[in-house]
Amino acid sequence: MASGSTLLGLFGQVVIGPPGSGKSTYCAAMQEFLTELGRQVVVINLDPANEDLPYTCGIDLRDLITLDDVMESLQLGPNGGLLYCMEYLYTNRQWLADRLLPHFHTPEQISVELYCNNSFFRKLLSYLTFSPSPSPGNQGSNPTSPVTSLNIEGIGLRLTAVHLVDSHYCTDAGKFISVLLSSLVAMLQLSLPHVNVLSKIDLIEMYDKLPFNLDFFTEVLNLSHLVERLEDDLFFAKYKQMNQALADIVQDSSLITFQVLDARERTLLQRVMLCADKANGYIFGTDEQRSLQAMMSCAAGAEFTNDLVCMVQERYTSRGKNVQKN
Repeated sequence: MASGSTLLGLFGQVVIGPPGSGKSTYCAAMQEFLTELGRQVVVINLDPANEDLPYTCGIDLRDLITLDDVMESLQLGPNGGLLYCMEYLYTNRQWLADRLLPHFHTPEQISVELYCNNSFFRKLLSYLTFSPSPSPGNQGSNPTSPVTSLNIEGIGLRLTAVHLVDSHYCTDAGKFISVLLSSLVAMLQLSLPHVNVLSKIDLIEMYDKLPFNLDFFTEVLNLSHLVERLEDDLFFAKYKQMNQALADIVQDSSLITFQVLDARERTLLQRVMLCADKANGYIFGTDEQRSLQAMMSCAAGAEFTNDLVCMVQERYTSRGKNVQKN
């Protein structure tokens, strides 16, 4: 068992979200971005059904178990197969720990891509983040020395959940309330520092125009306006009280805000990275800070969320384009 100071050398992002929300694209873009900053990055795929990975995968759950094999051998459907794979991974968590072991000798950044949300997933996260007290024999260990074994109780990673959802849901009041509820549930169930992200922001108006300015959705402002828009729909109008109650739950929690992301836009990637770094406690090194300043020298003021949101609205939405014309 390594000393606690050594275990705290690894930080990471747990990338979650519904299918098609851009998790693989995000992992590929963030891996490239962090590598250019000089960080050592390990991307772990914990999706047993993900066949085409657009990034270099350091650890792949499919080397342990695949969804197709489970469905065929146990006669399970896709959902049952995914649940079984998560249970199997948790039961064999030492397999994951053994493959993480070589990366514990130096501070690194880990991105874990997955989307299963069940009790074994939560147990697995508890195992990854639990940091047992160092044994008496390791109290004086050199914090920079390599780790030679991992305790079965936990690994001690510092993780942040990065929850991706499609930005085009903002154009549908009912779907956006569902997004807010799913984000809130994920935050409460996972018990991790959390960064919510509206992904594919360049496609935000793919199906319809935004009913409000973009900051209404990123800052989750007065949701009663959304409920009022639902009254225009005959189906949703029947459930006005329920919709208002759901909106009040989200509003009263005051936990949810969103970052915006186009994976091709470095300024937006930087903002998500900084939010994740702040949440999991990662500290910049001097060399990395210089690299970051060099890469982002043309993006003055990128650290201000409001400025970014205004820039994104002007670039990607009809409301921003109308403002520019006026």
